[in-house]
Amino acid sequence: MARTLPLDPDAAKGVGFGLAAYLMWGCFPLFFALFEGVPAYEILIHRVLWSCLFLAALIVLLRRWSPVRQALRQPRRLGRVLGCAVLIALNWGLYIYAVESRQVLQASLGYFLTPLVNVALGMLVLRERMARLQALAVALAGVAIALQLAMLGELPWISLALALSFGTYGLLRKQVPLDGLSGLFVETLLLLPFGLLALAWLGQAGQSHFLGDGRTTALLVTSGVLTALPLLAFAGAARRLRLATLGFLMYLNPSLQFFIALLVFREPLSSVQLATFGLIWIGLALYSWSAWQGRPRQAAGA
Repeated sequence: MARTLPLDPDAAKGVGFGLAAYLMWGCFPLFFALFEGVPAYEILIHRVLWSCLFLAALIVLLRRWSPVRQALRQPRRLGRVLGCAVLIALNWGLYIYAVESRQVLQASLGYFLTPLVNVALGMLVLRERMARLQALAVALAGVAIALQLAMLGELPWISLALALSFGTYGLLRKQVPLDGLSGLFVETLLLLPFGLLALAWLGQAGQSHFLGDGRTTALLVTSGVLTALPLLAFAGAARRLRLATLGFLMYLNPSLQFFIALLVFREPLSSVQLATFGLIWIGLALYSWSAWQGRPRQAAGA
């Protein structure tokens, strides 16, 4: 009679952290929809500023200054970190704009597309070999985008920009030897001077919403805290779980956004858009199956 293996408490804790991270990211549309009359670029400025301050406090509390100091002492590597910072700021800004303009379905599609964009970038930039199922998954994504262009006469530019910016960010981020917490802090630190200049300009032009009323001010400050919390949860999950498990949990984020767009924001879903999502979902299923099949072979070769 086969014995049931006891549940690894560390793995169970990792699943808990992973669920917390992706649930928070998936519910972000509900938070950014709370801003009334505050333009996306101003929310982005405060998101950068307050996340930088909150991350600095965490690094002091956790005594994690060593990797930060090492990164700041190597100007050559800071070029790549600055590239990461610009890409993540672009991704954040586009996402906030998508929520404000009630185009959360496009944002959801963008994050469903991201794993397939990662595969394509790995092949084009890193010359990685693509498995047949992965190639078919990427081809289905291409067909889905072409379908929207042919039937609706427009590209889902928000989806493509989110997927490409985050995919390219991940590509650059792999080349930076910094953990998630330290890396995001250095990225926001490099953006901090630009954020302060933009904030000063908004104040001088009389367009700043900060300190205008208590609710908006609290939301702007909270945007920085909420940027860091899922990252910390994700770091806890990444230390305890296999990449394959993390990969499956990742789909919670765009799935939640999809249902929030339909059920909360009541965004219309046309038959063409549904067909687009269907092709992407089939592509993701093929991609996930390919990754799962490749896992034992990788483990055997290690």
